[in-house]
Amino acid sequence: MRKFKYALGVMAMFAAVQAAQAATLDVVKKRGVVHCGVTTGFAGFSAPDSKGEWRGLDVDVCRAVAAAVLGDASKFKAVPLNSQQRFTALQSGEIDLLARNTTVTQQRDTALGAISAGVNFYDGQGFLVPKSLGVKSAKELNGASVCMQTGTSNENTMADWARANKVTYKPVVIEQFNEVVNAFAAGRCDVFTTDASGLASIRISKLSNPDDYQVLPEIISKEPLGPFVRQGDDAWLNVVKWTLHAMVGAEELGVNSGNVDEQLKSDNPNIKRLLGVTEGSGKNMGLDEKWAYAIIKQVGNYGESFERNVGQGSPLKIQRGLNALWTDGGLMYALPIR
Repeated sequence: MRKFKYALGVMAMFAAVQAAQAATLDVVKKRGVVHCGVTTGFAGFSAPDSKGEWRGLDVDVCRAVAAAVLGDASKFKAVPLNSQQRFTALQSGEIDLLARNTTVTQQRDTALGAISAGVNFYDGQGFLVPKSLGVKSAKELNGASVCMQTGTSNENTMADWARANKVTYKPVVIEQFNEVVNAFAAGRCDVFTTDASGLASIRISKLSNPDDYQVLPEIISKEPLGPFVRQGDDAWLNVVKWTLHAMVGAEELGVNSGNVDEQLKSDNPNIKRLLGVTEGSGKNMGLDEKWAYAIIKQVGNYGESFERNVGQGSPLKIQRGLNALWTDGGLMYALPIR
């Protein structure tokens, strides 16, 4: 009987925690700050600038959610997390939102108490090597030592690819991202493998002589990266998901941070709904009708965010590729706001 009562008590406590976490939108509104899980420092995606202010493509998701919910893109707190901490921090309620270049996989979307809120960068796992190694293809890496970070999908992907291509390698697996980079730079391994965007970031921002390194042509996986929220928190999921769609949709419609005020006068019904001139979308989510206007005015559309953080306006100079709009041959496609 005592065990039964204890079990009931544990279940009640768990249910109370779930109920508390299920109201993230209300919690954030009351707190006045979005707690956003980011990397410990990944140039172009989430890293502090020279003034200590967090910048990057993923940080712009945090900023956009803060603008949508609180009307102010600056009202977010960046919580740096390594790969092993990220889902625990989300599950426990330490963060409201995980925006940390995290690959959407079936396991992560179903078995960790988390759920994907969309994709803000389509990527794939690649290989970074010193030019002195003299290789032109990943299939020439037989017997090489390969640096990678533990707790990521890169370990399993590398093992699967090597097995399929009959390539042997020595894994050098390290917990902290910066330690992996340092190990590679010091020559402790021949190869660094992670998402191709990460390799571009590492090469430009972490290595003293970037021109001495090259990214090999092979991409060995699909890595759709995007934000996660807790399962069972549908109101908050709606906010984060539609924040992404608003940024992509604004680019599709030609609405940006520079012309958004002028576009308030547009006769285009899609623009009028996006900017809250025609009301309804804000009410649907428990937000102000100008939620998307605030995102675009303060953060910009998806194209603006991409270009300044990882595109041609950044040191990384990553091509749009799969991250171009669907009308330009990419995969970025906004669901309709109506």
